[in-house]
Amino acid sequence: MTLINRRSVLKGAAAGAAGLIAAPAIAQAKFPSRPVTVVCPWGAGGGTDAVVRIIGALLEKSLGQPFNVVNRTGGSGVVGHSAIASAAPDGYTLGIITSEIAMMHHQGLTKLTYADYTPLALMNSDPPGVQVRGDSPYKTVVELAEAIKTAPAGKMKASGTGQGGIWHLALIGWLQAMGLKPDHVAWVPSNGAAPAMQDLAAGGIDLVTCSVPEARAMLDAGKARSLAIMAAERNPQFKDVPTLKEAMNINFTLGSWRGIGGPKNLPPDIAKLLSAELKKIYEAKEYKDFMDSRGLTMIYANAEDFRKYMADSDKAMGDFMKAGGLARG
Repeated sequence: MTLINRRSVLKGAAAGAAGLIAAPAIAQAKFPSRPVTVVCPWGAGGGTDAVVRIIGALLEKSLGQPFNVVNRTGGSGVVGHSAIASAAPDGYTLGIITSEIAMMHHQGLTKLTYADYTPLALMNSDPPGVQVRGDSPYKTVVELAEAIKTAPAGKMKASGTGQGGIWHLALIGWLQAMGLKPDHVAWVPSNGAAPAMQDLAAGGIDLVTCSVPEARAMLDAGKARSLAIMAAERNPQFKDVPTLKEAMNINFTLGSWRGIGGPKNLPPDIAKLLSAELKKIYEAKEYKDFMDSRGLTMIYANAEDFRKYMADSDKAMGDFMKAGGLARG
């Protein structure tokens, strides 16, 4: 064999060996092959944070890689939602998308809409409650309502989320149902329900309109009381809290929804895998037990239905915000 032929044979053998080594490496590079970041646009300790952390933990358990929840707060939800939308569409940055995405662009806070995401699954929706301090003189929602009506406009303060967020709209809807102006109670923006409840306990505000589960820690500690829930029926986990319909004959309901998504144009195979895993999580006893233990309401929609759900919410919230004087443009 000539030197040239020997070199050709050796080169070919080396290439073949490299191919044998490379093939398994490619096969093993399935998703996820490294840790995944999951963005939460709201503060630690709130309902959104609780939902995304149990989902992250269960995804980690089933897919074998860490799903690290990172709280990116600020801008009434804009900062975190922007972080999700602007991430590389490779599946390694996901996030929990909340109902505020159907509101922020109507306010002129951002140009982001539901169309800037790859929806994966809707996992939760909760109605707002009306919370006061544990030592508040108002023992019922009727007593609180009378105090609000007789107080000068702007004297009483409320919080629960950012300006124009879902819990702000809950307050506006309730005020309008009582025949009051949307700004009769001043709104103090916060980065979620948890800091708002802390402010309530410290005496900085008079009431918080967030979901009752988000207020649970303060309720259990005796630092707050929930007077009513803006839902069609009572939450079985908080059966002593009446609906507005029961307590005041006001038929006003609302819901804060939460779902998992990623940036636009996620690879279809990754989106399909994640959607399937989220459906398994929703159906799992561990998820149900967690949600039930905190009084969080379970609701599911697959990727396609979640997109339609967000589109419908966007239109409804836009109409609602225009009526409340919060929409721009």
